[in-house]
Amino acid sequence: MSEPRWLDEGEQRAWRSFLSAAQLLLDQLDRELQRDARMPHAYYHILVVLSESPDRRLRMSELATHTLSSRSRLSHAISRLEEAGWVERHDCPTDKRGQLAVLTEAGMAALRAAAPGHVEGVRTHLFDQLDAEQVRQLQ
Repeated sequence: MSEPRWLDEGEQRAWRSFLSAAQLLLDQLDRELQRDARMPHAYYHILVVLSESPDRRLRMSELATHTLSSRSRLSHAISRLEEAGWVERHDCPTDKRGQLAVLTEAGMAALRAAAPGHVEGVRTHLFDQLDAEQVRQLQ
């Protein structure tokens, strides 16, 4: 087995700064969504993914992959979104073991109401802080 390629001091600082900045940004966006739309960022992300899926529905396993969530964490979030009337679970017609998460009209309305404020937050806290070259590098 080969020796690990350890990070040097500068790389460690850069890595830790990246992690801190990403977490601070996500925390700020989460606070704003909670305040303005009464939903955490994780729920907003689920609604976005479903809104962009064919027929606004997706297998739970695929939704977990798209949202970088564990199945148990996603199942809990979907239960909360069901309580709000924003998502429904349907049996998968092609796999009796599978379930689909389906975005409801109420969920789409909640997403439409939350999106302008969220996009403004992303613009304010991220893109307004970067020049065009930095944005290009992030792509």
